[in-house]
Amino acid sequence: MADKKIVGMATPRVEGEDKVAGKAVYAVDVTLPGMLWVKVLRSPIPHGRIKRIDVSKALKVPGVKAVITGKDVAGSKIGKKIIDMSILAEGVVRFIGEKVAAVAAESEEIGEQSLGLIEVEYEDLEPVFDPLESMKPSAPLLHPDVVSYSGLIHKMETPSNVMVRLSWKKGDIEEGFRNSDFIVENTFQTPRVHQAYIESHSCVVKANPDGGAEIWASTKSPFALRDQVANALKLSPEKLVAHPCYIGGDFGGKGDHNDIALCCVLSKKSGHPVKMVMDYDEEFLAGNPRHASVVKIKTGVKENGFIVAQHINYVFDSGAYASYRPQGFLVGAHDAAGPYRFPNVLIEENYVYTNKVPSGYMRAPGHTQGFFATESQMNLVAKKLGLDPAELRKRNLMHDGDQLPTGETVAHIKAEETLKKALEESGYYAPKAKNVGRGCAVAQWLSKGGESYAFVKINEGGTVTLSSAVMDVGPGAYTVMRQIAAEELKIPLESVNVEMLDTSRVVKDTGVRGSSSTRVHGSAAYEAAKKAREEIIKTAAEYMRVPPDQLILHNGGVTHARAERRMTFGDLAKAKGSPIIGEGHYNNMADGPETSMVAQVAEVEVDQETGEVKVKRLTTAHNTGTVINPLTHQGQIEGGVVMGMGYAQMEEITIDEGGKIATANFGDYKIPTIRDIPVLRTAVTQSIAGSGPYNSMSIGETAIMPTAAAIANAVEDAVGARIKSLPITAEKVLQALKTK
Repeated sequence: MADKKIVGMATPRVEGEDKVAGKAVYAVDVTLPGMLWVKVLRSPIPHGRIKRIDVSKALKVPGVKAVITGKDVAGSKIGKKIIDMSILAEGVVRFIGEKVAAVAAESEEIGEQSLGLIEVEYEDLEPVFDPLESMKPSAPLLHPDVVSYSGLIHKMETPSNVMVRLSWKKGDIEEGFRNSDFIVENTFQTPRVHQAYIESHSCVVKANPDGGAEIWASTKSPFALRDQVANALKLSPEKLVAHPCYIGGDFGGKGDHNDIALCCVLSKKSGHPVKMVMDYDEEFLAGNPRHASVVKIKTGVKENGFIVAQHINYVFDSGAYASYRPQGFLVGAHDAAGPYRFPNVLIEENYVYTNKVPSGYMRAPGHTQGFFATESQMNLVAKKLGLDPAELRKRNLMHDGDQLPTGETVAHIKAEETLKKALEESGYYAPKAKNVGRGCAVAQWLSKGGESYAFVKINEGGTVTLSSAVMDVGPGAYTVMRQIAAEELKIPLESVNVEMLDTSRVVKDTGVRGSSSTRVHGSAAYEAAKKAREEIIKTAAEYMRVPPDQLILHNGGVTHARAERRMTFGDLAKAKGSPIIGEGHYNNMADGPETSMVAQVAEVEVDQETGEVKVKRLTTAHNTGTVINPLTHQGQIEGGVVMGMGYAQMEEITIDEGGKIATANFGDYKIPTIRDIPVLRTAVTQSIAGSGPYNSMSIGETAIMPTAAAIANAVEDAVGARIKSLPITAEKVLQALKTK
C-alpha cells in the first residue's frame, strides 16, 4: 500500500453533494409530459377465487384513462428465477395485498377514487399460514400448476407446497452421530422482516410505438429488470431501455420488477407515460421481506469438544410466491453451518408456499437466519459440555486449506485469528457486573462473482470520465471505482468524472448483489483504467519518440524526465485525433476462493424485573482484504451491526390470525434509532488474499450475520435465559426467566 496515493484514502461519496443539494434524480423525481398515475386494487383476503370483477364504474370516472385486470394480462408471469407470479391475479388470490386490478389516472386522487368503484366478488378458499402445516399432505395446495412453472430448481413429479428441496452432504451423518458422546438438538425461529429502505418502490414507464419501453425505476439490477419484464410480456429485451436513477436504499429489496411489467401494459393501453409509487403501507403489505424460518439443528460432539456431526434442517416461509429469489433459494443458508471442520454434515433446505406476503432477498439472505441458529447452537453445545463457548469454537474452527462443512476447500480463512482479535478487543474474559453478559459468534463470507463493463474515456480537453451501468444503491460503488481509476491514471480524485449508463450502452451487468460491488464493478473499472493508461503510454511514446518504460504518469500528463518533455492527457487525445478509451470487462461468476471473516462479541445488561435487554457494547472484528476506502468500509460495518441489532431485538412483520399484516407502518414496525446504538468497537485486519482490485475483499454483509446470535448468547450469559426465537423481546426474556 505504500505506493498507493488514493486507494486506502478515506473518501466521501462522489454523489454526496448532489444528494444533499437535492440534485440527485430518483425514479420518483422523473416527470414526463402527459404522465398518468398508477394505483392498484389489492386483495382483502388471503386465499380465494375471483368470481367476478366489474370495472365499468371506474372507467367512467373523469381522468381515468385505463383500467386492467388479470384477464388483460392472462398468462403473463414474472419472476427472478422461479416464474410463478402473475402481473395481476388471474382467477385466484393468494395473500392479502396481492394486486387484483390497476388504474391509470390523471392524478393520484382520481386513481384512488376509481379503485373504490371496482367491484370484486371473491369465493373464500382455506388459507394456510404456518409453513410446517403447509408441508403436510393434508394442507390446501396453493399452486396446483406448480410442476409446470418455469425456473424450478429441480423437477417436481407431483404438485406440492414445498417448491424447493435442497441438500448438501459431507461424510456419513448417521455414523457421526453413532460416534458422538453427546447429542444436542434445538429448534430456532426467525421472523419476517422488512428492508426498511427510505425510498419505497417506484417507477416511470413510457411505452414506445415499437412495443418496447423507456423505464426509470428504483432497481439495483437494470439488466435483470429488462430480461424479466421482457420475458413476462413476450418482448425482445433490447426493446426495453432502463435509464439510471439513484436508489434510496436497497438492502436486497430493490430487485423485483412485477410493478414495472404492469406499468408497461398500462402505458401501452393508455397511450401515456405512467408513474407508480408504492405507499409505505403497501411496502409492508406487499413488498419482498426477509424470509421467516424454522431451523432444527442436531449436533453430535465428543467429550473433548470436537464436533463430529451436524444436521441442519431449514424450513423457509416463501409466502404466496417464490418469484423474488434470484437463485430460487437463499444462497447463504448452507454457508451458515459456519467456519468449522465438521467431518459429517447434512444440510437440508425447504422453501414452502403459504398465504402470506411473498418473501425475497435481504442483506445476507439465508446467512442471518442460519447463523442465528448455528451460533446459538454452538453455545448450547458448549453448555452441555461445560466448556467456555469461545473455547469450543477454537477447537473446531477451520484454518487455511480446510474444508467448509459443505465440502469446499478454502485457501484463506482466518477464523481463529479473527475470533482471538474480537475476544481481546472486547475484554471478553474481564470481570462483569451482575446481570451483565457477553456472547460471541463468528461467521464467514465467500466472495460473490458477477459480470460488469466499465469505460474510461479521455477527451481532447483532458477530461477523464468513468462510465458504467452499475446502479449505486448506497455503499459507494462509483466512489470506489473512481478511486481505482484515479489511482491507475495517477491523477487527483476530483479529476475523474462519473457517468451512469443506460442498458442500451452496455452489453451486460449483473448489478449490485452479494457484497460484490468492489470485486466485480471495481475490477471492471481497474481493467478500463489500466487499458486507458496503456493507451496513454503508447501514444506518448509514439509522439515523443521515446521508449514507453521511460515515461511517467503524473497529474494529468505524461513526462519524459531526461528530455524534460511533457504532454497532457488532452494533448495526447488531440495528437491521436480521437478520445483515449479503455474498456474494462470483468466476468467471474464463481464464489471465493477467499473467505472474509467476522467475529463479534456483544455485551448486554438485562433487567430481571422487566426482561429489558440493553446492548452496552458491540465489538466486531474482521479479517478482510485491502481497504480501498476506509470511510465507506467502516460505514458498511457499522450499518450492518445496527441492522443486525434490529433483527435481534425488535424487527418483525407480524401477521394476525386472518393473514393481515399488523405492522403496516413505522409506528408499529420498529427499527433501531440513534438512541439504540451502543458503543461500537471495530478491529480490521487486512490480508493480501482478496479477489478484488488490490486484493480487496467483501465487507457489505459480514457484520450483520453473527449479531443476533451474539446478543442471544450474551443474554443467556447474563441471566441464564436462552431465547431461541427472534426478536429477543423483553416479554420473551421475562417469560424465560419465570420458567427457568
